[in-house]
Amino acid sequence: MRNGAVRSAEAVVPLVLQLLPVRSVLDVGCGDGSWLRVFQKLGVDDILGIDGEYVTGDLLQIPQDNFRAVDLTKPFSVGRVFDLAISLEVAEHLPAESALAFVESLTRQAPLVLFSAAIPKQGGNHHLNEQWPDKWAELFKEHDYVPVDFIRKRVWQNDAVEWWYAQNTLLFAKEKLVESNTSLKAEFEQTNPNQLCLVHPRRYLDGAMPAQPPIWGVRTASQLLLTCLGNAVRRRFFALGRKSKG
Repeated sequence: MRNGAVRSAEAVVPLVLQLLPVRSVLDVGCGDGSWLRVFQKLGVDDILGIDGEYVTGDLLQIPQDNFRAVDLTKPFSVGRVFDLAISLEVAEHLPAESALAFVESLTRQAPLVLFSAAIPKQGGNHHLNEQWPDKWAELFKEHDYVPVDFIRKRVWQNDAVEWWYAQNTLLFAKEKLVESNTSLKAEFEQTNPNQLCLVHPRRYLDGAMPAQPPIWGVRTASQLLLTCLGNAVRRRFFALGRKSKG
């Protein structure tokens, strides 16, 4: 079975390319480069992925020449501007004190940023800074980037897309670009800036699912019941003793 990132990218990337004239893509926190590989398959050859030094050549789904090791906890620059930067489920892995510089660095790399990050209590490995989307929107706003919520409504019920991408993915666009692009402006006008914070049903059901009770035999259950009864009796006698002394 293909991994979730590839399946998600194969659903999301065509939507991006239908709306935006993208010829070059920078993936910030690219991991193995799965998303860039999908862009490449769909005709975008000018690609670059950056991530930590832990990403080795044998893991990459893109050519080694299209990858660069970068410390994302610090301000970064790749020395050029791309049509689109993407950073998906990455920001939550960085320290909270890196958030300002991370967003600023993203905006320096491209006028369009496809962005998603884990919401509070989303859960995951090594999450250091889970925030609601409107908090990230505030940081992008400082650089004159506005949210365009055109992906989520198109993949919300697509089971091929991992729920965290369906829940969190927003496009942040330079305001001047929104005004000059008719299609982008139409999507922006349909975006409700007061409703960026959503929880996907699949995430809600995962969080609401009660923990499985332990499977006990009759003997273990009986012993536990007797222990509980004994504790209750002792608490009762203790309470009565304190009352009589008072």
